[in-house]
Amino acid sequence: MALTKPGPRVVALAITGGVLLSLVYLTARPDPTLAVPDGAGAGSLALEQCDFDTEAGPVAADCGTLVVSESRRDPSSDLIALPVVRVRASSPNPGAPVFRLAGGPGGTNMAFPQASRLNADHDVVLVGYRGIDGSRRLDCPEFEGAMHASDELAGAKDLPATTRAFELCATRLTREGVDLTGYSVVQRVEDLEAARTALGYSKINLLSSSAGTRTAMVYSWRHPEALHRSAMVSVNPPGHFVWDPRITDSQFAQYAELCRADADCAARTPDLAASIRDVATTIPERWGPFRVKDTNVRILSQYGMHHNGAGSAPNNAPTLVDAYLSGDTGALWAMSVLGDVMLPSSIVWGEFASFAMIDAPAARRYYEGGGDPGSVLGNASSDFLWTGKSGFSTVWPDSPDNAEYRELRPSDVETLLVSGSVDFSTPSQLATDELLPTLSRGKQVVLPGLGHTSDFWEHRPEASEHLLTTFYDTGEVDDSRFDARPVGFGDVPMSMSTIAKLLVGITVTVTVLALLLLGAMARRRHVRGGFSPRAGVWLRVLTVVPLGLGGWFLDVLLVWTVNPDDFIASTTVIAPGVSLMIGVGAYLAWAPRDLPRRARRTFLAAVIGAAFVGAVLGSGAADGLVAPFTAIVGAAAAANLALVALGSSSRFHSGRIAGGPPLAAPVTVG
Repeated sequence: MALTKPGPRVVALAITGGVLLSLVYLTARPDPTLAVPDGAGAGSLALEQCDFDTEAGPVAADCGTLVVSESRRDPSSDLIALPVVRVRASSPNPGAPVFRLAGGPGGTNMAFPQASRLNADHDVVLVGYRGIDGSRRLDCPEFEGAMHASDELAGAKDLPATTRAFELCATRLTREGVDLTGYSVVQRVEDLEAARTALGYSKINLLSSSAGTRTAMVYSWRHPEALHRSAMVSVNPPGHFVWDPRITDSQFAQYAELCRADADCAARTPDLAASIRDVATTIPERWGPFRVKDTNVRILSQYGMHHNGAGSAPNNAPTLVDAYLSGDTGALWAMSVLGDVMLPSSIVWGEFASFAMIDAPAARRYYEGGGDPGSVLGNASSDFLWTGKSGFSTVWPDSPDNAEYRELRPSDVETLLVSGSVDFSTPSQLATDELLPTLSRGKQVVLPGLGHTSDFWEHRPEASEHLLTTFYDTGEVDDSRFDARPVGFGDVPMSMSTIAKLLVGITVTVTVLALLLLGAMARRRHVRGGFSPRAGVWLRVLTVVPLGLGGWFLDVLLVWTVNPDDFIASTTVIAPGVSLMIGVGAYLAWAPRDLPRRARRTFLAAVIGAAFVGAVLGSGAADGLVAPFTAIVGAAAAANLALVALGSSSRFHSGRIAGGPPLAAPVTVG
């Protein structure tokens, strides 16, 4: 019997294909989940030296794992692990440490590049948020999948499906042994207290922002003796995880006044608020062949108006204002697309739901009171978070911890409230009217022209450092280094109209170039009989990315025009085009012209089929916009492995690749 002995190029190609397929998982796989150390008990904390990245570069720190109970109400509760980082003070005699509480809910507490502004005289401590940063993460792929499959992110007909997705997520997590009632504000507070005790601090300072300020409030009510001072940036009092449309409208009115005082903005509209209302009331259904999703535009508008800084572009207020005043439907379409891409995977939804349940009664009262009274942006943003009137709060477990902390209570802790004057997310008047009167030693600073939290950190870094360190060290409030920040209506680095043109232009261009590349390869094969073995190998390597992206972009164009309910980075969108383009390209670079017609069809189908399997596996190895690239790697690896298998088969035509010399000399066995 005569067998073909694989040559060195074939062996190398097989090894390369296997390595590429493995890299799909090695590069896309998330970091290993934090684990509870063997033998550790609740309250234990093990630290080792490490570096922590800040805006000033890496700084010396201690990194470790804190072990806590999932629910302190249950003596038999599971243990969970949380990461802890202590950025060391550079001073030999530091003051009380600063414990950082980031916003959200649903976001990490382990990223704080501004720590370098505070660690001259203070340790800065980050304790991971349970449900996000620790050994149990409350991801809800059911909810993300429902949003990706929805007609709109908060369309009326889609809200029951997204509510149902939250129910399915809660059921699954509970079945897996997760006690969802253990992921409350109170339990997070006790994690901080456990870290304080384990680190040996008698008193600490708190630095909280946005939703993190709610944790700081509850901490001050439960453990006032452990607090030195507390600074809250972008304050969120109880009941305000639901945006009040009346306050949002008042913020738009304030922006309208600022617009009248700006020559460029005033030249575009006599009344900014009225212009935005007119556009929002009559959002067009299509931009040419592309669908514009009404609620997507409204939700992205709410989020975009949070920030008044160019550093947040394209998600900032000047960019959004420009989109509304442009008169360009393409700008609204770009907002619609960005909403689909950015928002469903923006937070850890299970943790958001568990944490936000503290405001569930307020959300229910809002909807029972009629909800939106006819505001500029309507209910869309609150519907997006709460899935409407009969929303997730009706299906997600509520923690008994929440009952005591749904209303404000007095506090004697020395507290600084920092607000931006044009913050659409946590308006300054809420802190002024509701929280400040409960603080016997409270002070408030309202910074003119600033929006939500990131504006505070981006505008005048030296001013934020001075304000905070002075307050922590002396209790004095010195905001003299801040100045009034103009809204900067003309500060639009890239308009939504430009983004729309780029999205369509790049997508169409890459698709056309990929099709032309395939056409050129097919013509070369037809006219000159194919490629040499060396050229064929190089082509299969060098054309992977342009062909893969072209295939994906072709599917994206079909989604935008024919089926806008599908998510552009879902497997059903990625795999067909990627596998077709890469499979056909690999076949054309490999197959000789003199293959029998039946063999050509069989081999082409086999290569495309293998590429499809690789694309499916690759896209499933990553989430979001990383998935198309892992799918491309998977499709290329699988297609080339299929070619190796076909080339090694005894049925291969004359043992030749691309009309070249035999793969290897036949070896007689037996």
